[in-house]
Amino acid sequence: MAGKSNTSKTARASVRAGQASASSGALSVLGEFKYLIPLNHGKNAYVRNLVTGRTERLRTDSEAFIEEIRTLAAAGHGPKIRAEFAALAAAHPADGWDLTEKRLVDAGVFDASGS
Repeated sequence: MAGKSNTSKTARASVRAGQASASSGALSVLGEFKYLIPLNHGKNAYVRNLVTGRTERLRTDSEAFIEEIRTLAAAGHGPKIRAEFAALAAAHPADGWDLTEKRLVDAGVFDASGS
């Protein structure tokens, strides 16, 4: 089975299409790029960082989470991240995404990005 791929033709075509569109400077996965992947009812989240190319699993009340979002906001991604917080708060009102965003605002995370 050497040399055979475990991915489907559709998946490979999707990856090629994504690589072709990546030259625009933003990663797109079958549509719009998501920075936050919520976990454990808002207590944790995967944060996808275009700046570093890494995805970190962080507690949303941690300093590491604040610094990860600060890095993205400083790189100009603040407005899109804030839109994601609003969408998460609307979709999951009991998960505290509005409070998570408020902690980031209070920490001055979005000040540098103008959002």
